[in-house]
Amino acid sequence: EEMHLQLNNLEIFVFTDNTLASLTAYWLVTRPRPMRPPCDLQAQSVAVNVSEHYCCRHRNILTDDSLLEFYYDDTRTAYDMFQRGLRIAGNGPCLGFRKPGQPYQWISYTEVAQQAHILGSGLLAKGCQPNSQQFVGIFAQNRPEWIISELACYTYSMAVVPLYDTLGLEAMVHILNLAEISLVICDREEKAASLLENKEKGMIPNISCLVLFDDFSEALVERAEKCEVDVLKLEQLMVSRAEELGRQNLKDPVPPQPQDLAVVCFTSGTTGKPKGAMITHGNIASNTSSVIKILEVCLHFHLLEDVSISYLPLAHMFERMIQVSMFCHGARVGFYQGDISLLMDDIKTLKPTFFPVVPRLLNRIYDKILGSVTSPFRRALLHYAVRRKQAELSSGVVRNNSLWDKLVFNRIQSNLGGNLRFALTASAPISTTVLSFLRATLGCLIFEGYGQTECTAGCTFSMPGDWSTGHVGAPLPCAMVKLVDIPDMNYYAKNGEGEICIRGPSVFRGYLRDPERTAEALDSDGWLHSGDVGQWLPNGTLRIIDRKKHIFKLSQGEYIAPEKIENVYMRCVPVLQVFVHGDSLQSYLIGIVVPDPEVFVDWAKDRGFVGSHEELCQNPDVKNAVLEDMKAVGKEAGLKSFEQVKDLYLHPETFTVANGLLTPTLKSKRTDIRRVFQEQISSMYSKTPI
Repeated sequence: EEMHLQLNNLEIFVFTDNTLASLTAYWLVTRPRPMRPPCDLQAQSVAVNVSEHYCCRHRNILTDDSLLEFYYDDTRTAYDMFQRGLRIAGNGPCLGFRKPGQPYQWISYTEVAQQAHILGSGLLAKGCQPNSQQFVGIFAQNRPEWIISELACYTYSMAVVPLYDTLGLEAMVHILNLAEISLVICDREEKAASLLENKEKGMIPNISCLVLFDDFSEALVERAEKCEVDVLKLEQLMVSRAEELGRQNLKDPVPPQPQDLAVVCFTSGTTGKPKGAMITHGNIASNTSSVIKILEVCLHFHLLEDVSISYLPLAHMFERMIQVSMFCHGARVGFYQGDISLLMDDIKTLKPTFFPVVPRLLNRIYDKILGSVTSPFRRALLHYAVRRKQAELSSGVVRNNSLWDKLVFNRIQSNLGGNLRFALTASAPISTTVLSFLRATLGCLIFEGYGQTECTAGCTFSMPGDWSTGHVGAPLPCAMVKLVDIPDMNYYAKNGEGEICIRGPSVFRGYLRDPERTAEALDSDGWLHSGDVGQWLPNGTLRIIDRKKHIFKLSQGEYIAPEKIENVYMRCVPVLQVFVHGDSLQSYLIGIVVPDPEVFVDWAKDRGFVGSHEELCQNPDVKNAVLEDMKAVGKEAGLKSFEQVKDLYLHPETFTVANGLLTPTLKSKRTDIRRVFQEQISSMYSKTPI
């Protein structure tokens, strides 16, 4: 029996030894490997001319000293980039749409190109001219017809002017008259009716034709006839054109040149009338090529099999550049149903691999994840798993197949479709806490970019392999970036701080028929002055630290940059939105705070306050508790005493595009917020500060 036991033990030992050897071999083969960065992450940009305000460009992406104008020889315009995708994908899916509760349906690249060709010929038949001085308005939500209409214009070198209803009546009239637009493509009858109303009042005399995606009433046609406006359905224009000419007799395309205007993108702005940024086809090719080059050269990403979700406004350049990049590779773009409340259902159904996103949505996802974990054990497990994944990130490993992904993060990733490979966040700063947390939980690459409409979209982009936070990356291959002195704010380029200026082939041509504001934005050497304040970090990346345009003085002479302070206060758990106000007649700041409806009631309950969301907003003790929390976060972030708000008003309703308090890019409309809350502002300043 002893011998048998020893043999059994030996067998067990041998089995265990073999098992360990097998496991070791399996681990060596399947162990996660760090992503190899394209350059030294401690030197991500290179000084071009140190004497000229620390001007930098991308390191090790360019093969020579020139800035990137195009990546592929045959893609020098937005039209070229779609044609390349058409050659790659052919009858493969291009544009996707869905009806409630149904799967996505797809329109092929071939069908999109054919429909654009027919529609473009139809536009010519309605009097449009095949050149870049012909402006065509598109007044619609994101949907396949938007892209087909845009491509129809590009097929005949026309320029697109996107419109959106949150601009307001005065701004809309200004744009239509400034651009002398005669034909507008709309999605719904309501929008066409609003244009007709202005036509009837004589406010937009140039309008002569409206083309609609959806069906419309006979009453609209009769109303339009009275003011000499043709109303057509998009399909009607395309079909009638095909029948009249025959497909073999369609007008030959008149493709644009790189120097031709592609789009006049009117920035809503936070004050004043909209400015029409003139973006050329060369601008678009340069900007998209830079991102494509980084993804392909650094990550060996080829986007043919990828799919993106389209929900960010096509009226703005961020979403447009994403889509052009997808089309260039024959990839797919699926559109949301037009209702933001159904976005998550659309994402689950589409299963995108690429997720363009803005910080506000990432903040909501972050809050949702934390809010869904209620038990102490599950919360502890979540934070431990996040720390383990963050440790992998710090060593360059990005994956979604770890033990923690299977045990803890699987449901989170499934809610976003389960196929995400990479995401790009832009348009506003994002909290380092949120970005680091989501990089761990989503298990995909999350890049951060910085730019503005006037440089076509982006001018910096976080480097693949660098998963640190607190910066917006190095300059894109199409851009040089420099910092210039702002003496009033004590920022000097010699210290690596100053206003961010951009130069290169992606910088816009100026504002449409507005030489004065063009001269304010573009200097004589071609540098675009952004109005943002940046800081060069030792590793060659750029950090956004302030804002020049919205600064003001307090009565004691201290300069205040409210957006910087607002970004700090957004880290407070109960705070969803915040607006910081002050002026030169007052010695302290006050704030308008919108509490987060998903966490505010529980947060207040933990501090002994009970009531509904609205009741808590009216409770002065709750207000003081929120104020103390904000001050604590501000102190930790290094805000000076005069940068801390001394009083605040809790408002139960969120700032939205619909109520006129946010721009379509989700920036605060500061003038409108001041106007709406003037009574509360005056009341706070009439009291002694807390």
